[in-house]
Amino acid sequence: MKKAKELIDKGYRHEIKIKGSLNFRQKAEKALELVKTAGYYDFLATYIREIEEIDGLTQLRNADATIWTNKYAVQSPVDAASLFVQKANHMKEYLELTDYYGGEAEKRSNSKRIEFLEILKTRSQEKEVKIECERLLGLWRESSLVY
Repeated sequence: MKKAKELIDKGYRHEIKIKGSLNFRQKAEKALELVKTAGYYDFLATYIREIEEIDGLTQLRNADATIWTNKYAVQSPVDAASLFVQKANHMKEYLELTDYYGGEAEKRSNSKRIEFLEILKTRSQEKEVKIECERLLGLWRESSLVY
């Protein structure tokens, strides 16, 4: 972890790889384009090395700087992009030795995801993306996980 933190401090960024079926890769690539649109790609590439399709539940593999996720998590590229940013925030806190798990950590990660959606909504030129951002923000507002 110390070496990873040193590299990050010197500006190292990963070249994010996507592993999985063709459909999964295409949807994950679209999500990465949205991450770029919102201006978060550098943040994501700092902390995430790979996004890999699995049959199980989505999880961050800290030791590998990899997001394991399934085909359902990338069905909405907007939601997938916000998930990727949220997991990158988890990885950032892990490397900074912040309390990266538990209720307060979840609130911070959810806040990062909401922040991303709000910025993407303002920066995207695509009407469908703006509508999906607003839909997801509405769901987050209704959720008790945020506040």
